Amino acid sequence: MSAAEIPVNPMSDISTLWPRALEQLVTELPEQQFNTWIRPLPAAEVSVQDGVTVVVVRVPNRFILDWVRTQYSARLEALLTELNGTAIRLDLGLAVRPAAAARPGVVMPTRALPPNSQAAQAVHAAQAAGQFQGNHLSTGGGALPSAISTRGHPQVMGLNPALTFDTLVPGRANQMARTAALHVAGAPGQMYNPLFIYGGVGLGKTHLMNAVGNALLADKPDARILYLHAEQFISDVVKNYQRKTFDELKAKYHQLDLLLIDDVQFFAGKDRTQEEFFNAFEALLAKKAHIIMTSDTYPKGLVNIDERLTSRFDAGLTVAIEPPELEMRVAILIKKAAQEGIDMPEDVAFFVAKNVRANVRELEGALRKVLAFAKFSHKEITIGLAREALKDLLSIQNRQISVENIQKTVADFYKIKVADMYSKKRPASIARPRQIAMYLAKELTQKSLPEIGELFGGRDHTTVLHACRKIASDRSKDTELNQQLHVLEQTLKG
Repeated sequence: MSAAEIPVNPMSDISTLWPRALEQLVTELPEQQFNTWIRPLPAAEVSVQDGVTVVVVRVPNRFILDWVRTQYSARLEALLTELNGTAIRLDLGLAVRPAAAARPGVVMPTRALPPNSQAAQAVHAAQAAGQFQGNHLSTGGGALPSAISTRGHPQVMGLNPALTFDTLVPGRANQMARTAALHVAGAPGQMYNPLFIYGGVGLGKTHLMNAVGNALLADKPDARILYLHAEQFISDVVKNYQRKTFDELKAKYHQLDLLLIDDVQFFAGKDRTQEEFFNAFEALLAKKAHIIMTSDTYPKGLVNIDERLTSRFDAGLTVAIEPPELEMRVAILIKKAAQEGIDMPEDVAFFVAKNVRANVRELEGALRKVLAFAKFSHKEITIGLAREALKDLLSIQNRQISVENIQKTVADFYKIKVADMYSKKRPASIARPRQIAMYLAKELTQKSLPEIGELFGGRDHTTVLHACRKIASDRSKDTELNQQLHVLEQTLKG
């Protein structure tokens, strides 16, 4: 066969490699994932360097870069190689933006990594040890890492520069909320708008909101960002209502690129405030600005809030932040201690974490007591020292939360008899509260599974384990159950 008769394989054209790879990937990924992370990527530059085909993609910000590199680069490179017939090297990088990089007064933040990735775990471990350098701040110096200075940014109000994705310890308790926040930071105004984060006090809702604001500011230094508590919005409405200066209110809130507002449950019963917030809400969504809100309860659970507002709250994405699990509490203690220049022994961190379960704020308070006690007594940090430093807290806990108290509280809440906790009755109206009480007994007391089983009518420890796993699993999926558990936990903790 002559050369002229050899069929040309159209698939060998390297200039179409990238669009062909995307055509294949769109059939493999969920539509939402593809539209969020892959479709916005700019066209690739394809060339041959030293006999190797190189596909260069430069993305607009570091959040998209980190996520795409971790989640999709391996599959993209494999697809490109398969389509090309020979090895392909995929070069993902950050687009150079001299204007943003040269702007005075901005210290670029450390890079956010996808939750639960090996890279993220390695970085957080290194940070906890105070060893991570390069683009990240070392925690060995004792100061909290400061990602961004908002001085020189009159369009930015209220952000705390220390509250970044890097200073937030990731874990199962905040995984979904953190992932959603990373999505928003990478593509504000596009998905999960509004983002509604709910959970008890001191669990990191404010931290997460500020992390998004700081990340957006680093990526877009001219972004108009406002963080505030709901009470400040109420105060602004009252002030402008008294002065009849509602144009000032609109000028402040309607032109933002990102509004971060804490504790919207404080709007309850304030009709004028709700009306103005609704107007601001609609104006911001119309211009594709992003809104992130927090509350102590999910939107449908808010009382004395206009239904048209709660329906708007629930129209984007609603995510919960749970009380941190044991491993996450340990990681938080070690990291926070490292930020103070202290090497926290792991066994002491476990001891404190097992006894302080409520929230991150209480955990940090307990850590400060332990560190201060060690400093003033000139002693090493040991379990014995931690027990001495926290003796008042431990005494209160041991006095207030018992399995018997949990059984009574849960029985009252679900309107069953306390005796049903020990009985062999198995209708759902009794079995479910009994499982919830077992779960809370495991979470809030130091009792072992066999001890808990004994206090629930002599049940086997495997029955208790099954109940705990069942409720933990259901809690992550059932918004109403999660809210009920929040109420019970707060009641038991006084």
